[in-house]
Amino acid sequence: MIPWRVLFRRALIGLSLLALVGATACKNSAGQRQTASATAAPADALASTVVIDTGQRKVTFRVELARTAPEHEKGLMYREHLAPDAGMLFLFERPAMQTFWMKNTLIPLDMIFISSDHTIAGIVVDAEPLTLTPRAVNEPAQYVLEIGGGLATRLGIRAGARVELHGVDGS
Repeated sequence: MIPWRVLFRRALIGLSLLALVGATACKNSAGQRQTASATAAPADALASTVVIDTGQRKVTFRVELARTAPEHEKGLMYREHLAPDAGMLFLFERPAMQTFWMKNTLIPLDMIFISSDHTIAGIVVDAEPLTLTPRAVNEPAQYVLEIGGGLATRLGIRAGARVELHGVDGS
């Protein structure tokens, strides 16, 4: 029997190969004008991690942090790639109903809405890129994690799961 860690690594490698197009970004509904273009994260931006306990295993994502309104607005917009173990964590001062949309986002994303108690409030799976359709869940969230479209389902990430934030000030 192959240990689950070996299977998980193999799955990540396979997903990397399948994700040649990667994942881009969505944008918080706060703003609408963005003209900057970026295709990769700064090397030091991925020092933070999010660990999700699926009940079967713990899944770790290296994340960029979006703390300010301009960072929320830009998000992962214009990105052409997002590694299967990478994402962006949006931090908000207090829990609220968060709404995101996918304008200027080139590929689908999963949006994981996280409550202030560090449990998953809800998930938007495979949000269609290049649309202004609002995406939200019916629970307040203090954090929103964006990862590649379809990963939440493939990795068994579900509402109610516990989330650990590492390298995130004030969490």
